Amino acid sequence: MGSEGLNRKLQKIRVMILDVDGVMTDGTIIYDFAGQELKSFNVRDGAAIKWLQRAGLEVAIISGRESAPVLARAKELGIEKVVLGALDKLAAFEHFLDQFGYQPEEIAYIGDDLHDLPILERAGFCACPADAVDEVRNVSDYICRASGGKGAVREVAELILKGRKQWSDTIKRYRV
Repeated sequence: MGSEGLNRKLQKIRVMILDVDGVMTDGTIIYDFAGQELKSFNVRDGAAIKWLQRAGLEVAIISGRESAPVLARAKELGIEKVVLGALDKLAAFEHFLDQFGYQPEEIAYIGDDLHDLPILERAGFCACPADAVDEVRNVSDYICRASGGKGAVREVAELILKGRKQWSDTIKRYRV
């Protein structure tokens, strides 16, 4: 897809929906001595989520796993729409669209593995981290240079903001 077609898609985006394991994280799950789950999130991805929110876009999470660390990270970032334990991700996506009145073309989705394919094929814009499985890479509008948990979310957020002509407003905040 050419940059003009990509920018047309990006201009329609109102929501970025994220998978968690392999997208917001590198996919590693660590358990402490008490069996509590630990996850590592990238601070640059978090900053980019805030940029999207300030630009008027919504950020949501759909994950196949239940996870207390994900809820804590979502709360910290002000992500209010969080669906955990979504074993049927497409059903969760369709419910999200119906519940909040969005159209598929208004959704950007980032996923990395086979269970993300149904949403990737339905969303208006889809992206994946550099280390996504081949099947996901093959259907994605954009393949990040960054891997999951290593800045892929930030990369896509920047792409969306540039495509929507909101990047200069974002960086103005940090200029003297």
